[in-house]
Amino acid sequence: MTDTPARLLTLLSLLQTPREWPGSELAERLAVSARTIRRDIDRLRELGYPVEATKGAVGGYRLVAGAAMPPLLLDDEEAVAIAVGLRAGAGHAVEGVEEASVRALAKLEQVLPARLRHRVSTLQAATLPLTRGDGATVAPSTLTTIAGAVTGHERLRFGYRARAGEESKRLVEPYRLVSTGSRWYLVAYDLGREDWRTFRVDRVSDPLATGARFAPRELPEGDAGAYLVRSMARAYGEGEREVELDVEFAAPLEKVVAVLPAHLVPVATGPDSCRLRARVADSVDWLAVRLALLELDFTIHAPASLRDRMGLLAARLANATR
Repeated sequence: MTDTPARLLTLLSLLQTPREWPGSELAERLAVSARTIRRDIDRLRELGYPVEATKGAVGGYRLVAGAAMPPLLLDDEEAVAIAVGLRAGAGHAVEGVEEASVRALAKLEQVLPARLRHRVSTLQAATLPLTRGDGATVAPSTLTTIAGAVTGHERLRFGYRARAGEESKRLVEPYRLVSTGSRWYLVAYDLGREDWRTFRVDRVSDPLATGARFAPRELPEGDAGAYLVRSMARAYGEGEREVELDVEFAAPLEKVVAVLPAHLVPVATGPDSCRLRARVADSVDWLAVRLALLELDFTIHAPASLRDRMGLLAARLANATR
Protein backbone atom coordinates (compact mmCIF):
# COMPACT_ATOMS: atom_id res chain seq x y z
CA MET A 1 0.00 0.00 0.00
CA THR A 2 1.86 3.05 -1.29
CA ASP A 3 -0.76 5.73 -0.51
CA THR A 4 0.50 7.06 2.85
CA PRO A 5 -2.78 8.68 4.10
CA ALA A 6 -4.80 5.57 3.20
CA ARG A 7 -2.18 3.35 4.81
CA LEU A 8 -2.22 5.40 8.01
CA LEU A 9 -6.02 5.18 8.20
CA THR A 10 -5.88 1.41 7.69
CA LEU A 11 -3.16 1.10 10.31
CA LEU A 12 -5.17 3.19 12.76
CA SER A 13 -8.26 1.06 12.15
CA LEU A 14 -6.26 -2.09 12.97
CA LEU A 15 -4.76 -0.56 16.11
CA GLN A 16 -8.19 0.48 17.38
CA THR A 17 -9.08 -3.20 17.63
CA PRO A 18 -8.47 -4.12 21.31
CA ARG A 19 -5.46 -6.40 20.86
CA GLU A 20 -1.69 -6.20 20.45
CA TRP A 21 -0.41 -6.31 16.87
CA PRO A 22 3.09 -7.68 16.10
CA GLY A 23 4.97 -5.39 13.74
CA SER A 24 5.47 -8.25 11.29
CA GLU A 25 1.71 -8.89 11.12
CA LEU A 26 0.99 -5.22 10.49
CA ALA A 27 3.63 -5.14 7.77
CA GLU A 28 2.07 -8.20 6.14
CA ARG A 29 -1.46 -6.76 6.34
CA LEU A 30 -0.37 -3.48 4.74
CA ALA A 31 2.13 -5.03 2.32
CA VAL A 32 5.00 -2.80 3.47
CA SER A 33 8.27 -3.28 5.33
CA ALA A 34 8.66 -3.35 9.12
CA ARG A 35 10.64 -0.11 8.83
CA THR A 36 7.67 1.59 7.13
CA ILE A 37 5.41 0.40 9.95
CA ARG A 38 7.73 1.98 12.51
CA ARG A 39 7.69 5.28 10.62
CA ASP A 40 3.90 5.19 10.36
CA ILE A 41 3.59 4.49 14.10
CA ASP A 42 5.74 7.56 14.75
CA ARG A 43 3.44 9.63 12.50
CA LEU A 44 0.37 8.48 14.44
CA ARG A 45 2.07 9.42 17.71
CA GLU A 46 2.82 12.87 16.32
CA LEU A 47 -0.89 13.22 15.55
CA GLY A 48 -1.75 12.44 19.17
CA TYR A 49 -2.61 8.75 19.01
CA PRO A 50 -1.15 6.99 22.09
CA VAL A 51 0.43 3.92 20.46
CA GLU A 52 2.31 1.78 22.96
CA ALA A 53 5.10 -0.57 21.85
CA THR A 54 6.39 -3.64 23.69
CA LYS A 55 9.69 -5.32 22.95
CA GLY A 56 10.67 -8.95 22.73
CA ALA A 57 9.69 -12.00 20.69
CA VAL A 58 5.98 -11.47 21.40
CA GLY A 59 6.11 -7.68 21.36
CA GLY A 60 4.01 -5.44 19.21
CA TYR A 61 1.85 -2.31 19.07
CA ARG A 62 -1.35 -1.42 20.87
CA LEU A 63 -3.48 1.72 21.01
CA VAL A 64 -3.94 2.69 24.67
CA ALA A 65 -5.79 5.36 26.62
CA GLY A 66 -3.87 8.61 26.80
CA ALA A 67 -4.07 11.78 28.86
CA ALA A 68 -6.61 13.20 26.41
CA MET A 69 -8.92 11.96 23.69
CA PRO A 70 -6.92 11.32 20.50
CA PRO A 71 -8.13 13.18 17.41
CA LEU A 72 -11.07 10.93 16.52
CA LEU A 73 -13.16 13.91 15.34
CA LEU A 74 -15.18 13.63 18.57
CA ASP A 75 -15.23 16.17 21.37
CA ASP A 76 -15.67 15.10 25.00
CA GLU A 77 -19.45 15.61 24.99
CA GLU A 78 -19.87 13.57 21.80
CA ALA A 79 -17.66 10.79 23.12
CA VAL A 80 -19.64 10.59 26.37
CA ALA A 81 -22.97 10.65 24.51
CA ILE A 82 -21.91 7.86 22.15
CA ALA A 83 -20.49 5.71 24.95
CA VAL A 84 -23.64 6.07 27.08
CA GLY A 85 -25.88 5.25 24.13
CA LEU A 86 -23.89 2.19 23.13
CA ARG A 87 -23.69 0.98 26.73
CA ALA A 88 -27.42 1.33 27.24
CA GLY A 89 -28.27 -0.44 24.00
CA ALA A 90 -25.71 -3.21 24.35
CA GLY A 91 -26.45 -3.85 28.01
CA HIS A 92 -30.13 -4.57 27.34
CA ALA A 93 -29.79 -6.32 23.98
CA VAL A 94 -32.00 -3.81 22.20
CA GLU A 95 -33.08 -5.10 18.80
CA GLY A 96 -30.81 -3.74 16.07
CA VAL A 97 -27.86 -3.11 18.40
CA GLU A 98 -25.73 -6.00 17.28
CA GLU A 99 -22.09 -7.06 17.30
CA ALA A 100 -20.90 -4.07 15.25
CA SER A 101 -22.15 -1.72 17.99
CA VAL A 102 -20.34 -3.73 20.65
CA ARG A 103 -17.11 -3.56 18.64
CA ALA A 104 -17.56 0.21 18.35
CA LEU A 105 -18.07 0.45 22.12
CA ALA A 106 -14.93 -1.63 22.72
CA LYS A 107 -12.88 0.70 20.51
CA LEU A 108 -14.27 3.86 22.09
CA GLU A 109 -13.85 2.75 25.72
CA GLN A 110 -10.30 1.60 24.99
CA VAL A 111 -9.16 5.18 24.34
CA LEU A 112 -11.45 7.12 26.68
CA PRO A 113 -9.44 9.07 29.27
CA ALA A 114 -10.20 8.26 32.91
CA ARG A 115 -12.16 11.50 33.42
CA LEU A 116 -14.55 10.64 30.57
CA ARG A 117 -14.95 7.04 31.71
CA HIS A 118 -15.99 8.41 35.09
CA ARG A 119 -18.56 10.72 33.48
CA VAL A 120 -20.00 7.85 31.43
CA SER A 121 -20.31 5.60 34.50
CA THR A 122 -21.84 8.37 36.59
CA LEU A 123 -24.42 9.25 33.97
CA GLN A 124 -25.40 5.64 33.40
CA ALA A 125 -25.70 4.96 37.14
CA ALA A 126 -28.02 7.95 37.50
CA THR A 127 -30.46 6.78 34.81
CA LEU A 128 -33.05 4.00 34.81
CA PRO A 129 -33.60 2.30 31.44
CA LEU A 130 -37.09 0.99 30.69
CA THR A 131 -36.74 -2.56 29.39
CA ARG A 132 -38.92 -5.62 29.05
CA GLY A 133 -37.86 -6.73 32.53
CA ASP A 134 -37.03 -10.40 31.93
CA GLY A 135 -33.67 -10.10 33.70
CA ALA A 136 -31.60 -10.77 30.57
CA THR A 137 -29.39 -7.70 30.96
CA VAL A 138 -25.67 -7.72 30.24
CA ALA A 139 -22.91 -5.51 31.66
CA PRO A 140 -21.35 -3.51 28.78
CA SER A 141 -17.88 -4.37 30.14
CA THR A 142 -18.73 -8.06 29.70
CA LEU A 143 -19.72 -7.50 26.07
CA THR A 144 -16.64 -5.43 25.24
CA THR A 145 -14.28 -7.95 26.87
CA ILE A 146 -15.85 -10.79 24.88
CA ALA A 147 -15.90 -8.75 21.65
CA GLY A 148 -12.20 -7.93 22.09
CA ALA A 149 -11.36 -11.61 22.58
CA VAL A 150 -13.39 -12.57 19.50
CA THR A 151 -11.69 -9.96 17.33
CA GLY A 152 -8.19 -10.60 18.69
CA HIS A 153 -8.52 -14.42 18.62
CA GLU A 154 -7.69 -14.66 22.34
CA ARG A 155 -8.78 -17.51 24.57
CA LEU A 156 -11.39 -16.40 27.08
CA ARG A 157 -11.89 -17.57 30.65
CA PHE A 158 -15.14 -16.93 32.56
CA GLY A 159 -17.59 -18.25 35.10
CA TYR A 160 -20.88 -19.61 33.77
CA ARG A 161 -24.26 -20.30 35.38
CA ALA A 162 -26.17 -22.98 33.49
CA ARG A 163 -29.93 -23.11 33.02
CA ALA A 164 -30.42 -25.30 36.09
CA GLY A 165 -28.28 -22.97 38.19
CA GLU A 166 -25.04 -24.97 38.45
CA GLU A 167 -21.85 -22.89 38.32
CA SER A 168 -18.75 -23.79 36.31
CA LYS A 169 -15.49 -22.31 35.01
CA ARG A 170 -14.98 -22.26 31.25
CA LEU A 171 -11.99 -21.77 28.97
CA VAL A 172 -13.07 -21.19 25.39
CA GLU A 173 -11.97 -20.03 21.98
CA PRO A 174 -14.62 -17.35 21.27
CA TYR A 175 -15.98 -17.37 17.73
CA ARG A 176 -18.84 -14.83 17.48
CA LEU A 177 -21.24 -12.76 19.54
CA VAL A 178 -24.82 -13.11 18.30
CA SER A 179 -27.74 -10.82 19.21
CA THR A 180 -31.24 -12.29 18.93
CA GLY A 181 -32.89 -8.94 19.63
CA SER A 182 -33.70 -9.90 23.22
CA ARG A 183 -30.51 -11.64 24.35
CA TRP A 184 -26.81 -11.90 23.57
CA TYR A 185 -25.18 -15.28 22.96
CA LEU A 186 -21.54 -16.32 22.58
CA VAL A 187 -20.69 -19.07 20.13
CA ALA A 188 -17.37 -20.61 21.16
CA TYR A 189 -15.28 -23.78 21.17
CA ASP A 190 -15.19 -25.05 24.77
CA LEU A 191 -11.69 -26.42 25.43
CA GLY A 192 -12.80 -28.29 28.56
CA ARG A 193 -15.70 -30.07 26.77
CA GLU A 194 -13.75 -30.34 23.50
CA ASP A 195 -16.81 -29.26 21.55
CA TRP A 196 -18.69 -26.22 20.30
CA ARG A 197 -21.05 -24.53 22.75
CA THR A 198 -23.39 -21.53 22.93
CA PHE A 199 -23.48 -19.40 26.09
CA ARG A 200 -26.08 -16.87 27.17
CA VAL A 201 -23.98 -13.81 27.89
CA ASP A 202 -26.20 -12.66 30.76
CA ARG A 203 -25.10 -15.86 32.56
CA VAL A 204 -21.39 -15.15 32.02
CA SER A 205 -19.39 -13.70 34.93
CA ASP A 206 -15.86 -12.27 35.26
CA PRO A 207 -14.75 -12.74 31.63
CA LEU A 208 -10.99 -12.51 31.17
CA ALA A 209 -9.05 -12.49 27.91
CA THR A 210 -6.04 -14.68 28.69
CA GLY A 211 -3.72 -13.24 26.04
CA ALA A 212 -3.20 -16.73 24.56
CA ARG A 213 -3.80 -16.55 20.79
CA PHE A 214 -5.49 -19.29 18.78
CA ALA A 215 -6.18 -20.06 15.14
CA PRO A 216 -9.97 -19.90 14.63
CA ARG A 217 -11.60 -23.27 14.03
CA GLU A 218 -14.19 -23.89 11.33
CA LEU A 219 -17.73 -23.83 12.68
CA PRO A 220 -19.43 -27.18 11.96
CA GLU A 221 -22.83 -25.76 10.93
CA GLY A 222 -22.81 -22.72 8.65
CA ASP A 223 -22.52 -19.27 10.19
CA ALA A 224 -22.82 -18.39 13.87
CA GLY A 225 -26.47 -17.35 13.57
CA ALA A 226 -27.49 -20.64 11.97
CA TYR A 227 -25.48 -22.60 14.53
CA LEU A 228 -27.20 -20.75 17.37
CA VAL A 229 -30.66 -21.52 15.97
CA ARG A 230 -29.81 -25.23 15.67
CA SER A 231 -28.25 -25.28 19.10
CA MET A 232 -31.36 -23.74 20.65
CA ALA A 233 -33.53 -26.21 18.76
CA ARG A 234 -31.55 -29.11 20.23
CA ALA A 235 -31.88 -27.57 23.68
CA TYR A 236 -35.66 -27.39 23.25
CA GLY A 237 -36.03 -31.03 24.20
CA GLU A 238 -33.95 -30.40 27.33
CA GLY A 239 -36.31 -27.79 28.80
CA GLU A 240 -35.10 -24.51 27.25
CA ARG A 241 -37.84 -21.89 27.46
CA GLU A 242 -38.77 -21.90 23.78
CA VAL A 243 -41.94 -21.94 21.74
CA GLU A 244 -42.68 -23.22 18.24
CA LEU A 245 -43.77 -20.10 16.40
CA ASP A 246 -45.84 -20.33 13.21
CA VAL A 247 -47.19 -17.01 11.93
CA GLU A 248 -48.47 -16.08 8.48
CA PHE A 249 -48.18 -12.42 7.44
CA ALA A 250 -50.41 -10.69 4.88
CA ALA A 251 -47.54 -8.58 3.61
CA PRO A 252 -44.67 -8.91 1.09
CA LEU A 253 -41.60 -10.78 2.30
CA GLU A 254 -39.29 -7.75 2.11
CA LYS A 255 -41.63 -5.67 4.28
CA VAL A 256 -41.80 -8.35 6.98
CA VAL A 257 -38.04 -9.01 6.93
CA ALA A 258 -37.42 -5.29 7.51
CA VAL A 259 -39.23 -5.33 10.89
CA LEU A 260 -38.24 -8.74 12.24
CA PRO A 261 -35.01 -9.55 14.14
CA ALA A 262 -32.26 -10.79 11.80
CA HIS A 263 -32.38 -14.38 13.13
CA LEU A 264 -36.09 -14.76 12.21
CA VAL A 265 -36.38 -15.44 8.49
CA PRO A 266 -39.85 -15.93 6.95
CA VAL A 267 -40.49 -17.65 3.62
CA ALA A 268 -42.55 -16.07 0.85
CA THR A 269 -45.86 -17.85 0.18
CA GLY A 270 -47.05 -15.38 -2.46
CA PRO A 271 -46.34 -11.87 -3.78
CA ASP A 272 -48.09 -10.31 -0.76
CA SER A 273 -47.72 -12.98 1.90
CA CYS A 274 -45.07 -14.90 3.80
CA ARG A 275 -44.87 -17.38 6.67
CA LEU A 276 -42.53 -17.59 9.64
CA ARG A 277 -41.80 -20.91 11.32
CA ALA A 278 -39.16 -20.82 14.05
CA ARG A 279 -38.28 -21.84 17.58
CA VAL A 280 -37.83 -18.77 19.72
CA ALA A 281 -36.65 -18.36 23.31
CA ASP A 282 -39.24 -15.77 24.35
CA SER A 283 -42.26 -15.69 26.63
CA VAL A 284 -45.72 -15.90 25.07
CA ASP A 285 -46.63 -12.55 26.67
CA TRP A 286 -43.66 -10.84 25.04
CA LEU A 287 -44.37 -12.41 21.63
CA ALA A 288 -47.97 -11.21 21.77
CA VAL A 289 -46.85 -7.63 22.41
CA ARG A 290 -44.11 -7.79 19.77
CA LEU A 291 -46.50 -9.04 17.09
CA ALA A 292 -49.12 -6.45 18.01
CA LEU A 293 -46.57 -3.67 17.55
CA LEU A 294 -45.48 -4.74 14.05
CA GLU A 295 -48.39 -2.92 12.36
CA LEU A 296 -48.86 -5.86 9.98
CA ASP A 297 -51.84 -8.17 9.40
CA PHE A 298 -51.03 -11.73 10.45
CA THR A 299 -52.54 -15.09 11.42
CA ILE A 300 -51.16 -17.16 14.30
CA HIS A 301 -51.08 -20.89 13.52
CA ALA A 302 -49.02 -21.89 16.56
CA PRO A 303 -48.60 -22.03 19.45
CA ALA A 304 -52.17 -22.19 20.76
CA SER A 305 -51.06 -20.41 23.93
CA LEU A 306 -50.00 -17.41 21.84
CA ARG A 307 -53.40 -17.30 20.12
CA ASP A 308 -55.11 -17.37 23.53
CA ARG A 309 -52.84 -14.65 24.90
CA MET A 310 -53.39 -12.48 21.83
CA GLY A 311 -57.17 -12.89 22.25
CA LEU A 312 -56.98 -11.74 25.88
CA LEU A 313 -54.79 -8.80 24.86
CA ALA A 314 -57.23 -7.82 22.10
CA ALA A 315 -60.17 -7.95 24.52
CA ARG A 316 -58.32 -5.86 27.08
CA LEU A 317 -57.42 -3.24 24.46
CA ALA A 318 -60.99 -3.19 23.15
CA ASN A 319 -62.33 -2.56 26.65
CA ALA A 320 -59.78 0.20 27.18
CA THR A 321 -60.89 2.07 24.04
CA ARG A 322 -64.67 1.90 24.51
